[in-house]
Amino acid sequence: MRRLLLLIILAVGAPLPAVALEVAATTPNMAMLARSVGGEHVNVSVLAPGDRDVHYLEARPSMMVALRRADLLVAVGGELELGWLPAAVQGAANPRLLPGRAGHFEAAATVALLDAGSPADRSRGDVHPGGNPHIYLDPLRMAVAAEALAERMAELDPANAAAFRQNAGNFAARMERETAAWRERARGAPGALLFHKDAVYLMTRLEVPVHGYLEPLPGIPPTAGHIQQLVRELEGRKGVVFHMVYEPSRGPDRVGRELGWPVFRMHNNVPPEGVADDYVALIESWVARLEER
Repeated sequence: MRRLLLLIILAVGAPLPAVALEVAATTPNMAMLARSVGGEHVNVSVLAPGDRDVHYLEARPSMMVALRRADLLVAVGGELELGWLPAAVQGAANPRLLPGRAGHFEAAATVALLDAGSPADRSRGDVHPGGNPHIYLDPLRMAVAAEALAERMAELDPANAAAFRQNAGNFAARMERETAAWRERARGAPGALLFHKDAVYLMTRLEVPVHGYLEPLPGIPPTAGHIQQLVRELEGRKGVVFHMVYEPSRGPDRVGRELGWPVFRMHNNVPPEGVADDYVALIESWVARLEER
């Protein structure tokens, strides 16, 4: 539709109006990144809700509709959406969004990933050989991804390249400032027990120790034996327990009760219409919990 409009306008000789890039973002955090970089020059739709585990979604017709009209797909990448995104892109029949095309952008491909090089061995759980893809909880990696996204948007829409680069630079500078303050506030935090290897990016950036994971292996639900082992290993120490809103609370609650640690049920995505302020508020919520030690 966007290209048809341009052809019609050129044919009649009328002046070109501002035509926004149509962006399909896999998650609310990726939509936030696209809005932060694209500003008024993008229309952004979100494929997946922020309160669900993005590993285990299924391709849906609504996703295919959004992908069919998109000029640019902005994904987390690193195989995080592997279970549903390839099927959704195939169903959309939009060749602009295929891997390797300018319309296909993966944030995880722009930064160094934790745990890169892990063997693709199913006995080790739901591992990602290319590295841990959950970069969206690291503000500085998101800053790098924003600047890479600006270049991709500039390739697709050269007329607004300067605006994309300026927006990305502003976002990156803000993440640098905020992260310095967050790191200072988290200084001395006794550490955290996580459910899955996702918030490890934020804990690493804040220099907060990670004492372990409720999952015995990535993607494997907590077992009674593993919980007992964690309690034995961590008894007498201080810390907090974090788990996401979509993760079961029974295991975290039991560990927290036996260790006397506070348990926090957290979000890992901004609201669907979220912008940079919402992302700052999201990270702020994690830092505030660490301060409650």
